[in-house]
Amino acid sequence: MQKKYGWTNPNMIPKIRRVVVNVGIRSDLKDPKIIDEFIKDIKAITGQTPVKTRAKKSISSFKIRDGQVVGLMVTLRGKRMYEFLDKLLNITLARVRDFRGLSPDGFDRQGNYSIGLRDQIAFPEISTDSVAHLFGLQITISLDARKPEEAREYLKMLGLPLKKTIDI
Repeated sequence: MQKKYGWTNPNMIPKIRRVVVNVGIRSDLKDPKIIDEFIKDIKAITGQTPVKTRAKKSISSFKIRDGQVVGLMVTLRGKRMYEFLDKLLNITLARVRDFRGLSPDGFDRQGNYSIGLRDQIAFPEISTDSVAHLFGLQITISLDARKPEEAREYLKMLGLPLKKTIDI
């Protein structure tokens, strides 16, 4: 990348700052035992205990009360972040059913990339026999790139399997 963009300083190369894993908990799964199962699965996947995110205010149409657990979140940095990314790119995405590449539309204006997985059984740490409830994960890879194009190029070089876009 340094040669491609003509950068003289190696600190100009984008770096991954953090990886955030989010899990939303449906309103029908508010049993504390189920939430503990989700925590156990996320801890096995990421190697870190998740933080419970709570509702800031009550919303009657969604059957949510103030202070109720509505999700779980893990922020990975450093060695754990790189181990998780390596496992995600090389093992987990290959185990996703009907996988044909990730959408190139997952980048935001800052160059961060978000991936959504339908269920946790794609991860090798989770056995399909022990899973009582499936949950989806949102994985956000946060970079310090100056332009989204630089972030896209950096993640491609790391091995992120993006779909090819066809220009008509």
